[in-house]
Amino acid sequence: MSISASTPPSTEAAPQKDEEQRLRELGYQPVLARRMGGFGNFAISFSVISILSGCMTLYGFGMSTGGPAVMLWGWAGVGLFVLCVGMALAEVTSAYPTSGALYYMADRLGGRKWGWYTGWLNLLGLLGAIAGIDYGAALFTGALLNLQWGFDPTPGSTMLIFLGILLLHAVLNLFGVRLVSVLNSISVWWHLAGVAVIVTVLAIVPSHHQSPSFVFTEFVNDTGWENPIYVAAIGLLLAQYTFCGYDASAHLSEETSNASVTAARGIVRAIWVSWVAGFVLLAGLTFAIQDYAGTQDSATGVPPAQILIDALGTAGATAMLLIVIAAQLFCGNAEVAAASRMVFAFSRDNALPGSALWRRVSARTQTPVPAVWLSVCVAALLAVPSLYSATAYGAVTAINVIGITPAYAIPVFLKLRAGDRFERGPWHLGRWSKPIGWIAVVWVALVTVLFLLPQSSPVTVDSMNYASIALVAVLVLATVWWFVARRSYGTPAAYGNAREQAEVAESIV
Repeated sequence: MSISASTPPSTEAAPQKDEEQRLRELGYQPVLARRMGGFGNFAISFSVISILSGCMTLYGFGMSTGGPAVMLWGWAGVGLFVLCVGMALAEVTSAYPTSGALYYMADRLGGRKWGWYTGWLNLLGLLGAIAGIDYGAALFTGALLNLQWGFDPTPGSTMLIFLGILLLHAVLNLFGVRLVSVLNSISVWWHLAGVAVIVTVLAIVPSHHQSPSFVFTEFVNDTGWENPIYVAAIGLLLAQYTFCGYDASAHLSEETSNASVTAARGIVRAIWVSWVAGFVLLAGLTFAIQDYAGTQDSATGVPPAQILIDALGTAGATAMLLIVIAAQLFCGNAEVAAASRMVFAFSRDNALPGSALWRRVSARTQTPVPAVWLSVCVAALLAVPSLYSATAYGAVTAINVIGITPAYAIPVFLKLRAGDRFERGPWHLGRWSKPIGWIAVVWVALVTVLFLLPQSSPVTVDSMNYASIALVAVLVLATVWWFVARRSYGTPAAYGNAREQAEVAESIV
């Protein structure tokens, strides 16, 4: 398959001022610092996808919903479809490189209401992702403390660790995008080296390994549902949840040099690198399982931690868990950066309650400080049900998937509907644009329905999938707020209006 992502020499080497001019043409006065390079832009999406966060955090879920066969083959299949979604989205990102990203694209291609609802879905997904990533890091931190000092990882103590992690990520994001970019660049090598170390150690040290037949064909169903197809479909959540967040490259485009090309490339590269490395990680973990039932019922509360303990002993497991926790912290920090830029951009177009506050930018760091604090505070609230329900964390991850995944497909669908009216950017798919675009839209429609379905039987208050309630709640909120803010909300046609200039100037504090 030959995909045209070529860029004319004059565009490939476009000076930074051309991107600033392009932003003005799209309607916005540049106020964020454009200090991120192409590798940094790729790194933020790769860090948010974070195979050492998603794969490890939901590994226990995968063990019950299909087991090894669904985890491995599901990862391979989901990764292929997500790559199609990513390529289709990258094409639209190249045409509209703004912090608003998905909702701005939808607004331009479909109108104000398309942009409005896409923005709210995207925001739900991004905030849910912060909660899911950082709460996962808290779970692994609790497992490490349990391993070393017998710490009891109760819901209350896990919540305190989670809040501490959120505070850390808020503070790191206040120092500016340059620090965020450096941390993300380190994160790429940490993730790749971490996977290599974990898989190599698990391949060499244990005296016993599972057979290839077990790893690639063993089906396990502990969900209570009898239909194996249904169980396998639910089990795809592990892969689909992990393959979320690559829109971070688009949200950071106003802070990236040559964003019309590098933001698009960042999305695609982050997906395929994660696809390959994630398969290796899942296979390495599954081959090293010593006791399947014991791993599921681990006293640490984290099945991958038990795999490491059984295979490597306490000291080895501790070292590997430190690698995983650091990767998860990198991931959460990148997600806060992406979500805060979405909050900033949505507020810039007067879409959120209190928009005048959330769009303010620090004159010193050129960072949207209030947007950072709002992002972590809402993420903290989303995780509160975990204090009362053991299944609440699964609901948070599902909220992330069903919020953000539809938002990926809407701009792609609207681009397909627009046909020749869509003016593509310098990075494009050429003749493959329509087939890849339709594959992406159909896939997203399918997984959105799948992840609204109940994940275990019988369905009780504790086991219910609350993602559907969260989706309805955000759509109702968006609809109600539409009637309040519809007169003020809107993306500008072109920057230059005197009133808009004054508002932008006032938002820099």
